Amino acid sequence: MARLPVISGKQAVKAFEKAGWTVVRRGSSRHIIMKKEGMITTLSIPDHKILDRGLLRSLIRDAYISIEEFNNLLE
Repeated sequence: MARLPVISGKQAVKAFEKAGWTVVRRGSSRHIIMKKEGMITTLSIPDHKILDRGLLRSLIRDAYISIEEFNNLLE
């Protein structure tokens, strides 16, 4: 299994945008809300300097992409 990177919320948003997710709005308390056309799921990404790996794993799972795909999107 590939390792999860240590990244910020802004880096995660950029990676999810490459995967087809769009920023819908910036929610309260520094959260960025993202949606993808054709999906019911929304992603709520905190704008933190470092995202917890458990949270990042959950976001990747909710976006229906693999960790390897996510790592490729970061490059």
